[in-house]
Amino acid sequence: MKKGIFLAMLSISALALAVAWSVYSAHAMAAPSAGNAPAYSSDGKLALPSNYREWVFLSSGYGMNYSNGGGSHPMFTNVYVSPAAYRGFKSNGKWPNGSQFVVEIYSPAQGSINKSGYFQDKFQGLDVEVKDSSQKNEWSYYNFSPGEKTADALGGGACNTCHSEHAAVEHTFVQFYPTLLSFAREKHLLKPGVAIR
Repeated sequence: MKKGIFLAMLSISALALAVAWSVYSAHAMAAPSAGNAPAYSSDGKLALPSNYREWVFLSSGYGMNYSNGGGSHPMFTNVYVSPAAYRGFKSNGKWPNGSQFVVEIYSPAQGSINKSGYFQDKFQGLDVEVKDSSQKNEWSYYNFSPGEKTADALGGGACNTCHSEHAAVEHTFVQFYPTLLSFAREKHLLKPGVAIR
C-alpha cells in the first residue's frame, strides 16, 4: 500500500513539474527577456539597446530610410529584432509586448572590386520601433543620432499613421523581411489591402 501511495505521489509531482515547465516555457517564448526589453531613463527616454547586433537580423535595404539622411539621399538600412520578440512572433503570429526593432542607417559608397557596386560606409544613426503597452502609444518610434544613448519618442503621429496604414503585420513592415514574409503568408497574418510584391 505504501509503495502505491509513493508512486501516485511521484506521478502527481512529475505532472505538476511538467505543467509548471510548460507554463514557464510558453511565457519565455512569448515575452522578451529582461535583457532585451525596452528600458527608459527617469525622464522617459528610451535607452538604446546596447546588444542589438546580437539580435535576429531581418533584412537590409537601400533607399528605405526616412529619418537620417533624408529621402533625397538613399541610405542602406539593416533591421534587427530582439530574439524573444522573434520567437514570440513565430510562435503565435503576434509581436509580444516589449518587442523592439532597430534599423541601422549607413550612407552608401561606390568602389567595389567590380567598380559598379555599392557598400555600406558611414554610420548615420538608428531608428527604433517599440511595442510597449505601458507607453502613451502602444507602438512608439525613436531616432538616435550617432553617439546618442537615449532618445525621446517621436511626436506628431506620422510614424504611427504610416506604419498603421502600410505595414503588413501589425505596425511592422514584414513585407520587406524575406525571412518572415513567407511565414506571414502561410499563417494568413498579412493585412488586407497592403501592397506586397
